[in-house]
Amino acid sequence: MGSKNKLKRFIENESFENVVQPSREELISKKFKFLGKWNKLVFKNTNPIIVELGCGKGEYTINLAKLNPDKNFIGIDIKGARFWRGAKTAIESKLSNVFFIRTQIELLKYIFSINEIDQIWLTFPDPQIKFQRQKHRLTNPNFLSSYKRVLKPGGLVHLKTDSEFLHGYTLGLLEGMSIKPLFSNHDVYKNKNAPNEVVNIQTHYESIYLKVDKKITYLSFNFND
Repeated sequence: MGSKNKLKRFIENESFENVVQPSREELISKKFKFLGKWNKLVFKNTNPIIVELGCGKGEYTINLAKLNPDKNFIGIDIKGARFWRGAKTAIESKLSNVFFIRTQIELLKYIFSINEIDQIWLTFPDPQIKFQRQKHRLTNPNFLSSYKRVLKPGGLVHLKTDSEFLHGYTLGLLEGMSIKPLFSNHDVYKNKNAPNEVVNIQTHYESIYLKVDKKITYLSFNFND
């Protein structure tokens, strides 16, 4: 994507009612106006809030929202030029239950209050295989602690990935935390009991993976205490 296109999308994002792009300073100083008030100020209802972290173009966020009009969906990504497509699609489709945030996932605790959200989706995150990159792995212990903080008791975490490494790594961490996954499968499209939201929604790259018979893994879990 050219720099002109990126700039155009950044400008257009500023005009979208379903996009917010807070500065790091605004978040860390706890001046973010939606903190703890997402239902009241943004969605204006009491429906559950589901968050997709690293949402990319927003394909999964949008399709989840279409399948679940009685739930609220928020896509988070640091690259606003990517989720521009999802935000625009939501507006064109008149989806009032979709919102996008441009920020770093590390700042999650400054975006949501304790026990404010119901589910987290991690869809095809970078597995960060190299040891020195593990701090960026979205299921490392620090991130899991952050998710537990903002999720309601019993709130779900979903991990859908083409990386056997990330799937196995996450299972190992959960075992160390005495957490038994609610669902775990290494080839989810061949599992008859797979949740509809897992097999009925595909990202662009996922459809390419499936054409070359690349296995897609999925697991879901919640925190016991």
